[in-house]
Amino acid sequence: MAKLIWPGSTQLAPVPAVLVGTGGGNFADNLITVAWAGIVCSAPPMLSISVRPERFSYQTLVETGEFTVNVPLASQAEIVDWCGVVSGRDHDKFAEKKLTALRGSQVAAPLVAECPLNLECKVKDIIKLGSHDLFLAEIVAVQVSEEYLTKTGRLDLEHNGGVLGYAHGHYFQLGKCL
Repeated sequence: MAKLIWPGSTQLAPVPAVLVGTGGGNFADNLITVAWAGIVCSAPPMLSISVRPERFSYQTLVETGEFTVNVPLASQAEIVDWCGVVSGRDHDKFAEKKLTALRGSQVAAPLVAECPLNLECKVKDIIKLGSHDLFLAEIVAVQVSEEYLTKTGRLDLEHNGGVLGYAHGHYFQLGKCL
C-alpha cells in the first residue's frame, strides 16, 4: 500500500463532539463545543479538553476551575454545531436552543439535561500548548439519564441513535457496535 507523507497535523479521527458547560459564581451559564476532548486517566478518573484562550468560555474555565462535559446524541448535531459557531458573548445558547440547564452535584457549571451523559469536572492543571490550552480535569461525578441504562444497569448510548462524533470537519453518528 503506497503512503504519502504529510506534515504533522490534527488528523486523528473520529473524536467526540461534546458540549462543555461553563458558568457558576459571577459567570453566566454558557456552552462551548469541543471536539478535542478525551479520557487521560482512570484512577483518578480524568479527562482533558483543549480550548483557545480567545474563546469566550476560556476565562470562565480558568477562574471557576470547573466545567461539565455533556455527551450529545447524533440527533443533536445541529445544536452542537451552532453552539460551536456562535459566541456566548452575543447569545444565550441555553435559551436560544431551548436547552435545560441543570445544576451539578459537585460543580456550579451547568449540565445539559437533554444530553444522556454528563460529566462534572474540576480542573487540576492548565498546560499552555500553542494555539490551545489543555485543561486537565478530574471527573468528580457522572450523571446518566435513566432511559439509557439497560435492565442490568449498563450504559447504552447506542439504542437511541448513537452518540455524535466528529472527523475532518464533519459530524458522524456513532452507534453500531462491532
